[in-house]
Amino acid sequence: MPLYLDVHRSVPGAKAKDVAEAHMKDVQVQGRYGVRYIRYWVDENEGKIWCLVEAPNKELAERVHREAHGLVADELHEVTEGS
Repeated sequence: MPLYLDVHRSVPGAKAKDVAEAHMKDVQVQGRYGVRYIRYWVDENEGKIWCLVEAPNKELAERVHREAHGLVADELHEVTEGS
């Protein structure tokens, strides 16, 4: 299944606690669409958030964010995992 990294470029005032709560909302919704939000990162100083998600397609990854909390990413990139 494709793997995506989404980028939320400007979320002023975003705190790790808030993003953790939004992530849990994603987890509650994701099963309806065959999506799995795996991990997220937050830069509180810059107001940036990144999410790693496994999804059948970009549209379903976006749909989960939209339905769960409304915070849709500015960018969504298909990525290949490496080590």
